[in-house]
Amino acid sequence: MSTTTFDGRALPAAQAPPPGPAPLRAPRRRRLGPGKPVRYGWAIGPVLLLALWAAGSGLGVFDVRSLPAPWTIASTARDLVDNGKLPSHLATSAQRALLGLLFGVAAGLLLALVSGLSRLGEAVIDGPVQIKRSIPSLALIPLLILWFGIGETMKVITIALGVFVPVYIHTHNGLRAIDSRYAELAETVRLGRLGFVRHVVLPGALPGFLLGMRFAVTGAWLALVVVEQVNATSGIGYMMELARTYGQTDVIIVGLVVYGLLGLASDALVRLVERRALSWRRTLAG
Repeated sequence: MSTTTFDGRALPAAQAPPPGPAPLRAPRRRRLGPGKPVRYGWAIGPVLLLALWAAGSGLGVFDVRSLPAPWTIASTARDLVDNGKLPSHLATSAQRALLGLLFGVAAGLLLALVSGLSRLGEAVIDGPVQIKRSIPSLALIPLLILWFGIGETMKVITIALGVFVPVYIHTHNGLRAIDSRYAELAETVRLGRLGFVRHVVLPGALPGFLLGMRFAVTGAWLALVVVEQVNATSGIGYMMELARTYGQTDVIIVGLVVYGLLGLASDALVRLVERRALSWRRTLAG
């Protein structure tokens, strides 16, 4: 049995098209980008790091005097919690970090708004902030001690100085990146100055501000590590410095783990706020 083509040629049965309409095949769509979010993906890296640490300790790769095993660190942490030392030091450290973060964020946001909304403000503010950006906050500690002493004021100011620069930089960049058409639209609908700030400036600067907050919370904990080892009588850093004096490596690592967990939790909190506040954006992260 054969069939005939449109030009009259005959095809053998093996080459004849099947009867009826040809089935439609959906085009294969290749997905680009990072893919779907991984459930609890933020914990995969730390868990793998902990597994490598435990494996190296169990196999004797790490010297227990220099790097105690994870179960030793867990036992030390439990003892510090039972005797009340770790909660007490943690509460003091958290208070210092939160105060420094509060003052630093407020200063960075205010300066960014003034500099971003006014050419004169930018001329006055941006230069000194860039100079401060090139000077590490920790290098100012000797001068801050001379000015404010060695009490809590010096520690909070040091943390605030490490916080306000990233908030200022990223918020200012977010303000400058706002599409000028939005400003033209605001003028067309006759928005006032406050309405312009509320409906255009703040939403436009929010992505940059939240990115700056991620750097700010990390900077707060980094500054806290140092200032708590400068003539402090409480705090996680003081606990670590005291442990160094007595050669207690396990206590030092407990303090490092606490700092790491605080930084991870703070960054995760800011990222959660970022996803909720910027849910309207279509990005690869979403």
